[in-house]
Amino acid sequence: MSKKPLILITNDDGITAPGIRALIEVMVNLGDVFVVAPDSPQSGMGGHAITLDAMLFAQNVEISKGPQKEFSCSGTPADCVKIAIRELLPRTPDLCVSGINHGSNSAINVIYSGTMSAAIEAGIEGIPAIGFSLLDYAWDANFEASKPYVKKVTENVLKSGLPKGVVLNVNIPNAKSGDIKGIKICRQAKSNWVESFDKRKNPQGKDYYWLSGKFVNLDNGEDTDEWALENHYVSVVPVQFDLTAHHFIQQLNTWNLK
Repeated sequence: MSKKPLILITNDDGITAPGIRALIEVMVNLGDVFVVAPDSPQSGMGGHAITLDAMLFAQNVEISKGPQKEFSCSGTPADCVKIAIRELLPRTPDLCVSGINHGSNSAINVIYSGTMSAAIEAGIEGIPAIGFSLLDYAWDANFEASKPYVKKVTENVLKSGLPKGVVLNVNIPNAKSGDIKGIKICRQAKSNWVESFDKRKNPQGKDYYWLSGKFVNLDNGEDTDEWALENHYVSVVPVQFDLTAHHFIQQLNTWNLK
């Protein structure tokens, strides 16, 4: 029986995406790898989207040569983690890694991220989990400079573990290896999207809308993920899925709610 850690890999860009191929190349040197990823792009499937009103399919596939075992799944990133744990893997994985995402999941983007949704689903199951993202949305993005940092963070999680309820959100600047200055442990920057809709009419005269928007960083702190990335550091933010505003409980108890 192998004593290697069992590593589950997933993503939101789809099982054929170059980012997940790069992640597999790193992980096969660290453990026994199972890949369970969407059969088509699921970017933006944050908010923990899961499939409740349709059948789920999982098919054993071979996308690239290697020791890994791979399954494409018809569902969302969170679905992939659920079905992997319950049906496809020989045992509970020791680690779940999601990505490498094509594009940023820093600051408020973590809320909308399918990459992080998968990592958080693993965290809910008590499995140490990491979401990796590269600040390059191009399909043919170069992931070579990311690999040493992916390996370093993963090795540390395998060695030290993570607290229950905590997963790591790792973002990597779009830079050459020599231009990346190192790793910064950060907090999530305060930011938001200023959104607008482009309203048009289809040939039948019915209104339709295209969502667009501008990302606005409202945080001038030098301890944030946005600062780190702008200054060519890899950002590592520990995130949690307990959304309780603990600091407000005492004040809320003073309200007349009886």
